[in-house]
Amino acid sequence: MKPIDRGADDVEPGDLPGIPRPRETLALIGHAAAAEAFAAAIAAGRLHHAWLIGGAPGIGKATLAYRVARRLLAHPGGGGPAGLDLPAGDPVIGKVAGLSHPNLVVLRRHKAAGAKTAPTKALPTKISVDMVRRALDLFATTATDSGWRVCILDSAEDLNANAANALLKVLEEPPPRALFLILSHQPGRLLPTIRSRCRALMLRPLPAEDVARVVRGLPAPFPQPEAAALARAVAQCEGSVARALAMLDPVTAGLVAEIETLLARARDPDWGRVLKLAETLAGRDAEARFEAAQDAVLRFVSGEIDRRRDEPPARLAALVEVADRFGRAAREAATYNLDRRPVVLSLFGDLAEVG
Repeated sequence: MKPIDRGADDVEPGDLPGIPRPRETLALIGHAAAAEAFAAAIAAGRLHHAWLIGGAPGIGKATLAYRVARRLLAHPGGGGPAGLDLPAGDPVIGKVAGLSHPNLVVLRRHKAAGAKTAPTKALPTKISVDMVRRALDLFATTATDSGWRVCILDSAEDLNANAANALLKVLEEPPPRALFLILSHQPGRLLPTIRSRCRALMLRPLPAEDVARVVRGLPAPFPQPEAAALARAVAQCEGSVARALAMLDPVTAGLVAEIETLLARARDPDWGRVLKLAETLAGRDAEARFEAAQDAVLRFVSGEIDRRRDEPPARLAALVEVADRFGRAAREAATYNLDRRPVVLSLFGDLAEVG
């Protein structure tokens, strides 16, 4: 289906111009085993009340979750097709895409269209406990058609501590015919008490041919990339469609090229260019580009370790430690909404020291 028209102030994490959101996407490419696990559980009438769907960003976790939600909401009394597909004209498709189905609630960082907030406050940095409590009101009443009630959390990393505890309470004592689909980029970092109450389902990065297939299948107004550009993006995306699309953005691709150039000269940093890079990555609208920068750093470290594998282990361990410190600092910056400039400057300072 085509992406639903949305205003300039209707913003969600991961949005890209002209690209359908996961709830507007009907086809799931790859992850056949994961889809079958859900379909089999539904057919057997043994659907666990909470599923933790893990995997890297942009590989299809949310697309899978919305497919499951549509299937359950379209057949509240049971029965239905053997898999997760619905007929193209099923009214549930449009209701889920527009988040207007009365038995579906989605927890995500979001600024609703028309919200009276400044552009710099477009997205909350966390999912608050109040947001969770409002969402869980759905489970305080019986479903409108005595069917399933579904909550999709996208993603668990965005919960603050109080919100995570509020969610845990309902996972401990779930109401009947309630389903929680919890998406996580790093399931190991979640509260063990939440993980223990979920059936875990890890999705693997997509094969390169599947990433290319998804990109080629995107509807207009997405401009189809040249073959060479798509091949470069697929080679660098590590099985993530979101990363491939970021690499097809000329601005992001240019930024990554600049990062790779600076990393190659990290023993003698050009501090003027490094500072300019840090300023670029510090903007509130640069979240996706900062993630692309992190990917570039990891590729650089991996390549350096392979290239310098004959050097003393202590020198390579120092390089790995620099990457670990950068990763921790990047996560803290994202978690606490900190300035990213010191993270970037520290990285190049540390790389210059280890040589």
